[in-house]
Amino acid sequence: MKNNKAKLLAVAVAMGISTQASAAIELYNQDGTTFSADGHFNAFYVQTDSDTAGDESRVRMGFLPNWIGFNVSKQIDDLKVGGRSSFWVSINDGSSNVTDTAVDIRQFYGTVDGDFGQVLFGKDFGLYARSNIFSDELLLGTGLPQINSGGVTFGNISVGYPFATPKAQISYRTPVSNGFQLAVGVLDSSEDSTTSASAASDSARFEGELTYATDFDGGKFNAWVGAASGESTNDGGSVEGIAYGARIAMSGFQFTVSGFDQEGISSILADSTVASNVESDGYLVQASYGANGHRIVLSHGETDTNAASENEMDSIAYFYDVNSSLKLIAEYDIADNTAGNETKQFAIGAALSW
Repeated sequence: MKNNKAKLLAVAVAMGISTQASAAIELYNQDGTTFSADGHFNAFYVQTDSDTAGDESRVRMGFLPNWIGFNVSKQIDDLKVGGRSSFWVSINDGSSNVTDTAVDIRQFYGTVDGDFGQVLFGKDFGLYARSNIFSDELLLGTGLPQINSGGVTFGNISVGYPFATPKAQISYRTPVSNGFQLAVGVLDSSEDSTTSASAASDSARFEGELTYATDFDGGKFNAWVGAASGESTNDGGSVEGIAYGARIAMSGFQFTVSGFDQEGISSILADSTVASNVESDGYLVQASYGANGHRIVLSHGETDTNAASENEMDSIAYFYDVNSSLKLIAEYDIADNTAGNETKQFAIGAALSW
């Protein structure tokens, strides 16, 4: 876990998840070629009280960094070729590097679509535990408090799911059939051999996810199960994991439950490996109700490692849609760990997406 914590600090500013805006701005559409842009901006006033790290009052970004993304597609005979690039930006520059804004290129991939489905090649979020984090109702809020951090807060990472870290990959998605879709892919190994030869893996990571979605009278239901298999950079042993979840929505109410069970995979970053005998599991349960632009979310998440270390967090959040792009957010979180350390956080802010 020591290496994972060090890596966690190094990539704090890069945390976040890809939720392309529902109404990207179309910049060009001619002769079968389209080009569009989407983006997200957020900032929160945050008050944090920690038993071990003290108190903190700040203005910072939430679980998602700010980003701008570009999408292109072109229909050529029976194939549609396209791509996406997205640039994720920290608004919390350090005082020692005043203008050194961190920019993370989280997505840079090409796609080929046809009757056979879709092939994606390039850099994108991993498939394992992907839907666990995409389905988090605190995605646009703050989540797990981070004191003295120059990056983002962590949502329910390490208190409900591991982060589906963007990786170089070649993946394939089947066409949707009766609500089912299968995605499988081969991803780059968990460490960069050019900078950490002693920790490099000789084995690529294989991941997959099966999703199901359906509408019924007055509601929607979707479910997913994902898997990962690879090699530990710690001891060379095999690592594996399974992630799963389901959501039902009806009459303004929404209930989501997800979980994971894994061996040799970090409980923080899903692309990182630990000793192959290290086991971790966790779950996230959320309920919400929304009407007339208002939404209330209740959330509880836990992650256990080798049945000895436990992290958990309880949250309540309020979201108000001023319009289709602007959202006001208030959230309160209480996080605890096995050592009895408690951290409380109150955040109020706004998010703007298009």
